Amino acid sequence: MKEIAIIGSTASGKTALSIDIAKKTDSIILSLDSLSVYKEIDIASAKPTKSERGDIIHFGIDEVYPNVNFDVVQFFDCYKRAKNYAQENGKNLIIVGGTGFYLKAMIEGLSTGVNDAELDLSLDKTYELLHSLDKEYMEKISQNDSYRVKKAYSIYKQTGFIPTKYFELNPKEPILKDLKIFEIVWDKEELKKRINLRTSLMLEEGIIDEVIYLEKKYTRVPNCMSSIGIIETLEYLDGKLNKTELEEKIALNTAKLAKRQNTFNKGQFKEKTSNFIESLNSDILKFF
Repeated sequence: MKEIAIIGSTASGKTALSIDIAKKTDSIILSLDSLSVYKEIDIASAKPTKSERGDIIHFGIDEVYPNVNFDVVQFFDCYKRAKNYAQENGKNLIIVGGTGFYLKAMIEGLSTGVNDAELDLSLDKTYELLHSLDKEYMEKISQNDSYRVKKAYSIYKQTGFIPTKYFELNPKEPILKDLKIFEIVWDKEELKKRINLRTSLMLEEGIIDEVIYLEKKYTRVPNCMSSIGIIETLEYLDGKLNKTELEEKIALNTAKLAKRQNTFNKGQFKEKTSNFIESLNSDILKFF
């Protein structure tokens, strides 16, 4: 069994490429997308339709309902189920998506034995406190990375050790080793055009009706209801945006997300093959 990962920003064509490669290499697919895991969030997540998936088995799509929390630990379970299925059925495994944090966590591993603790201070104040105690570790973390700041605080509060010392005593256990990573790259202006087109299609396909349904059934409380595409549509429904402004704001926030994803991939995944999508297709097939 061979395993690869296909990464890239939102709207870069990862989904179509992964399905094409899967057909040619007898592979199954694990979606690496923190929004596609939710049932009933179809348009906002831009998950592949059942028709697009065809006969290719997918994991990591429609795993839970929007009012159920989903985190990196549950994603690990999705990966283990996907890998077991691939091994038992003589398939290869393609991991594909834009949630690079999940992939990074699988490659680095997570330390176990610490439960999440409630923050006694704001996120900013918590970061400042931890930075004063463990500058070495905290400078590796963005001040806005709520997951890792909370995890560092939980470690300190429950064990009494600063994160650097805790990880020294409790090394992380990676669950993915020697993974071949392929990254789709685009010219900045071309990617912007793709994002604008996808945003326009989302509106045509009925994202407004989807968000009305989601809000009525699940309220605005679940974390996924603040995702790009959903949060802007809620503003439209509140009368804060007109339809043109809605489309422009979704496209703008999606472009900002794409920039963050590209920055993360560049900084976190050093060993990877990066190429334009047409060339990357042949790069991947050569690997198989």
